[in-house]
Amino acid sequence: MQTGLVYPQTEYPTDPAAVRDYAQTAEALGFTHVLAYDHVLGANPDRPGGWTGPYTHRDPFMEPFVLFTYMAAVTTRLGFIPGILILPQRETALVAKQAATLDVLCGGRLRLGVGTGWNEVEYVALSQEFSTRGRRQEEQLEVLRLLWTQELVTYKGRWHDIPDAGINPLPVQRPIPLWFGGHADVVLRRAARLGDGWLPGFRTAEVAREHLDRLDGYLAEAGRDRAAFGLEPRLHWGNGDLDALGRALEGWRAAGATHISLNTMGAGFRTAGEHLAAIRLFAENMPK
Repeated sequence: MQTGLVYPQTEYPTDPAAVRDYAQTAEALGFTHVLAYDHVLGANPDRPGGWTGPYTHRDPFMEPFVLFTYMAAVTTRLGFIPGILILPQRETALVAKQAATLDVLCGGRLRLGVGTGWNEVEYVALSQEFSTRGRRQEEQLEVLRLLWTQELVTYKGRWHDIPDAGINPLPVQRPIPLWFGGHADVVLRRAARLGDGWLPGFRTAEVAREHLDRLDGYLAEAGRDRAAFGLEPRLHWGNGDLDALGRALEGWRAAGATHISLNTMGAGFRTAGEHLAAIRLFAENMPK
């Protein structure tokens, strides 16, 4: 099982030196990858109609492709995964180009986590339709894989029209692995049919058991084996109880997790040093 980190960007300094130190510390401690959340815009909670989302315009989010390109330049082994990129609010060919460029610059260290998201405000601001996002995402996945594996693509779909064109350079990985985030039944079915892995948000494997069983069933229906399908949950630092973290880690390992990411957000840390101290303590005490 590969062990990574959730980049705590809503609580972490945004200056380049701090980002560099985080990436290099993660790599030096033996973490295999960094996962970063994605939000393009934050809503004003005082807007007409109010706002009940977990993030606002006051929460910083660095754009994942740019963030990871910078981290790739200051590391040599660290892998990267957006967890998750809100794919239907972005133009597909541009995502293909950005992901391919990053994959080239990091030497094939990218997995692309995708999802449909929940923030309608972002869809409106980015001129994308919120109500069709799930159906559009399925077509996007097909287009992404074509653009990542073929020099020239001719494609005519409901939402995409590519007239004999392609991206250059193509990525190192052909195609780049696509992982899914989300818990809805339609997401599990889509991941089983079209994905390379799943990014659950459940705190423990025990709580996720029903969804894992359904995922197994959908993979079987698609003629696939979960042994060849990725699973990456997140461990939440909480109060820093290493025994509890260890139990959760072993529970996910027994459930077949291939990757896991430690999340230090929401633990009350106020400085970069506190986040770095927590990941160092985890690295020094958790079984590999």
